[in-house]
Amino acid sequence: MVSIGREIQGRIYRAGVFGHRPVVPVEPSALEAAAHRRMSPQAWAYVAGGAGQHRTVQANLDAFGRHRIVPRMLVDVGERDQSVDLLGRRLPSPLLLAPIGVLEMAHRDAEYAVAEAARALGIPMIISTQGSVPMEDTARALGDTPRLFQLYWSREDAVVDSFVARAEAIGSDAIVVTLDTHVLGWRTRDLDLGYLPFARAEGIAQYTSDPAFRGLAEARSTVPSTEPTPRPTPAAVRALVSMARHYPGRFLDNLRSPVPRAAVETFLDVFSRSTLTWADLDYLRRRTSLPIYLKGIQDPRDAALAIEHGVDGIVVSNHGGRQVDGAIGSLDALPGIVDRVDGRIPVLFDSGVRSGADAFIALALGAQAVLVGRPWVYGLALAGADGVRAVMEHMLAELDLTMGLSGVSAIDEITRDLLVPAP
Repeated sequence: MVSIGREIQGRIYRAGVFGHRPVVPVEPSALEAAAHRRMSPQAWAYVAGGAGQHRTVQANLDAFGRHRIVPRMLVDVGERDQSVDLLGRRLPSPLLLAPIGVLEMAHRDAEYAVAEAARALGIPMIISTQGSVPMEDTARALGDTPRLFQLYWSREDAVVDSFVARAEAIGSDAIVVTLDTHVLGWRTRDLDLGYLPFARAEGIAQYTSDPAFRGLAEARSTVPSTEPTPRPTPAAVRALVSMARHYPGRFLDNLRSPVPRAAVETFLDVFSRSTLTWADLDYLRRRTSLPIYLKGIQDPRDAALAIEHGVDGIVVSNHGGRQVDGAIGSLDALPGIVDRVDGRIPVLFDSGVRSGADAFIALALGAQAVLVGRPWVYGLALAGADGVRAVMEHMLAELDLTMGLSGVSAIDEITRDLLVPAP
């Protein structure tokens, strides 16, 4: 039985004999550099940027360097299995596609391309609230591939209820509530460009396709505005057409306007809620039977509270360093949270993963699955669906080879005793 690592490695080397290079760079820094060259300044700032002086972005990366893998020898690792039990399923690997919004900034195919890659590999996709494609369309592109829905908790309960109902209807395996973005962090690169994609109707397709949101926007569209009209963007036109298609009322009259102003202004008003408390989770539980995961946990005390409030899983994450400058590195937070949870609910990990070896370290520290974010967006920018697939295949291959070379043949054998602190 040929391992996925050797299979992908061999495929690349065989193609190299005939002068062919990989679809996207394999080396993480080269992948990032190539994407930087390809993406617009606005897209690069939004995807690669972080909060403040980017100290948390760097902390996420540096945290991996504080651990060293100690390989074991003379262990039969001829057959290796990456599959894990999660979401009531046996998944082929512990890797998931993290929720990332405004994918149209990276590639015109946006979620369609990502879903195609996820479907080809069987990797679960967490669909973003800030998607460029309505969740129903993404779900159709995913076929039978597992999907979760990431929820930004709107200031309007009607929008929350509608999003949750739609997530159930598309067959989501869980609702992933993102806790750490009830307001946008101080994102210096975006601010220097004066660029907020949502203000230009980018990344709001979940809203413009939602009946509850459309009702709110319809009411706003009846109020005259004296504000200057922003310059049109292709995304704005797509958003308006989507709204008009789903709601053939007043917005059809607005087709003469280059930007769906009512939709944008309504979104900016209702995007998220800073008044949420633990008690609000009861509200969500009454509205769905789906498992509820909390994304953004960094403190063991919050992990304990999550269990007290009946949460089904947590994601240790600092939003890739995009929210709080100078925050703890996500990997540094992971062991304490894993110890506090003590196996009662699944603990997933997010933020700073750039390679299969990184995923191995997170798994060794107790994560049951690992979310991958920026790397596959870089692949998307470079080669669409093929780029996303290539990036994730490279990670799967490196994880497999790292397992074999470290003397483990299954994910549950990746334990803390395979790590030592870096000198």
